[in-house]
Amino acid sequence: MVKFVGIAGSLRADSYSQQALKLAAQRLEALGAEVELLDLRSLNLPFCDGGKEYAGYPDVDRLRHAFHQADGFILATPEYHGSVSGVLKNALDLMSFDQLSGKVAGLISVLGGQPNSNALNDLRTILRWVHTWVIPDHIAIGQAWQAFDADGKLQDAKLSERFDKFAQSLVENTRKLRDVA
Repeated sequence: MVKFVGIAGSLRADSYSQQALKLAAQRLEALGAEVELLDLRSLNLPFCDGGKEYAGYPDVDRLRHAFHQADGFILATPEYHGSVSGVLKNALDLMSFDQLSGKVAGLISVLGGQPNSNALNDLRTILRWVHTWVIPDHIAIGQAWQAFDADGKLQDAKLSERFDKFAQSLVENTRKLRDVA
């Protein structure tokens, strides 16, 4: 069994990034994967200052431990000003090669306007720097306010299929990398 951890870089109460992350987790679990979702809204994380120790912030250790134990991870981010959210970037900055290197990642971006790949490309650059393997399949949800119904389900069948392919790719590539290692 492969194990994933997921975080979304939105602190908004009715976050579409959180909804997309939960959908991806459900698809992974349907394939037999174990998934732990960490909610950055409930973690007490400091601003990264480049240090290794963050006394008084046990959630930094919780975040690092979850990523260290996982075979791979899912990152979901709203696109703010053409890039990844500061909340997600800060969480990644609090970790190091010990937690991120050699893992497989799947990426999701959520936008109020038309889908594009700015935040996804920035995340790929960040993760490549720490030696994370990012799957080629990704999800970009444009006009997110129309993408979900009141129950958090996707309204577009093609987008739902993308989530299935995304989950399949993430599981398959994680298994391959883990089996080789």
